[in-house]
Amino acid sequence: MTSQHQPQGENARNSRPNEIVVLVSGTGSLLQAIIDAQDENYRVVKVVADVLCQGIERAQAAGIAAEVVEMGQDRAEWNKRLVAAVDAAQPDIVVSAGFMKILGADFLSRFEGRTINTHPALLPSFKGAHGVRDALAYGVKVTGSTVHFVDAGVDTGRIIAQEPVAVRADDDEASLHERIKVVERQLIVKVLRSAQVSQESDKTISIQL
Repeated sequence: MTSQHQPQGENARNSRPNEIVVLVSGTGSLLQAIIDAQDENYRVVKVVADVLCQGIERAQAAGIAAEVVEMGQDRAEWNKRLVAAVDAAQPDIVVSAGFMKILGADFLSRFEGRTINTHPALLPSFKGAHGVRDALAYGVKVTGSTVHFVDAGVDTGRIIAQEPVAVRADDDEASLHERIKVVERQLIVKVLRSAQVSQESDKTISIQL
């Protein structure tokens, strides 16, 4: 699968690892999978959270720069601070890994086209915060994990990769979500290892799986 976000100009295989900033809000289990799988293709240069959380602790334990940008009364002002925190690391790619805030216009104007997210369902079905619960309620026999570009909508960005997960007769939300998380970790690593970043100023990314 090839994403439609193609680089503008020649883009040979990256001569250095892509530098990744990861956005987190919680335990950071997906972040840990990304950290553990670092290789010659990518490295995590910074972790940014909206609250002090275990994800920040995981970053610090790995010797990775970490910053908390807490939400204040002014959401627009918070978005500007978030942009500054991410931009300070000059990332090639931004990964939203369980980040529980919607990224605003300022962020997208700076990083759209190179910000990716994971979702615990096969988009475009079951968008939003309750993808696993909604899939179970609908009675689907197969759901899964999606990696997609982030845009101004909620889980509406262009799909990069998907992996199915069968729904078992005895599944509840927790058991199904745990199996999806296993696939999700493998899928995001596969995407990050495959990403090629344009050397042009827009740093558009191309992903071939």
